[in-house]
Amino acid sequence: QIFQPLHTLRSAEKELLPGFHQFEWQPALKNVSSSWDVGIIDGLSGWTASVDDVPADTIARRFRYDVALVSALKDLEEDIMEGLRERGLDDSTCTSGFTVVVKESCDGMGDVSEKHGSGPAVPEKAVRFSFTIMSINIRAEGEEDAVTIFQEQKPNSELSCRPLCLMFVDESDHETLTAILGPVVAERKAMLESRLILSVGGLLRSFRFFFRGTGYDEKMVREMEGLEASGSTYVCTLCDSTRAEASQNMVLHSITRSHTENLERYEMWRTNPFSESADELRDRVKGVSAKPFMETQPTLD
Repeated sequence: QIFQPLHTLRSAEKELLPGFHQFEWQPALKNVSSSWDVGIIDGLSGWTASVDDVPADTIARRFRYDVALVSALKDLEEDIMEGLRERGLDDSTCTSGFTVVVKESCDGMGDVSEKHGSGPAVPEKAVRFSFTIMSINIRAEGEEDAVTIFQEQKPNSELSCRPLCLMFVDESDHETLTAILGPVVAERKAMLESRLILSVGGLLRSFRFFFRGTGYDEKMVREMEGLEASGSTYVCTLCDSTRAEASQNMVLHSITRSHTENLERYEMWRTNPFSESADELRDRVKGVSAKPFMETQPTLD
């Protein structure tokens, strides 16, 4: 062991570090580097700025999304093996067919300014984006139904919630939030089309991920979907109801808003193709005033 070349010792050393796990994606993630020994990275990494973008003068630190998920799964390794045993499943045959449901949360952390500090001038608000592994299922080969082998008992607890990105930014600052969370969204999108290969309980197993954006409050949903703020005439984040319509009709509501449609409406608001007045235009786009950057799926938590 002693007389090894330095790089071999380095990599042996790395593998002893907590939170360091080797994994692979099949197919490889698009637009995400394939190195898996990644620690804390700059919040803006992965953000490709275009000409008219002002460089976001902000401080943010985050984990790469896939690395964070791997670390979370390895923390649950014993629970996963226990779940397989409880269900009477032979762990040596259960190497694929795992699905993981992840709840995403994001919220402002309020005023974090130093009262008497003389450090660097940073925005005085902070935002935290985090996730919770809600459940892990497995569909054994030849079986119709999936079996739940792990369910988070305290899904709203601070203890099960894992921070992914911390940023000094006001949650109402749409542009900066887009710059920081845009790459996170791109990584998430890439993971939806791929499978994670990770060693759990001594065997390589494959996992698929589903993301549910149920941890955002209304203000954050509006921010991420490019909608007007909560004082808007358009009260609902899922449909086009105005206050007047909603007060007339408290029962019959259907989810009519989609992320793609919001993007189209933003383009319309930006270009005003019919040369309408401000009021007419606003009525046409139903309260979409910024470019949405994160798809929030309306599901019950």
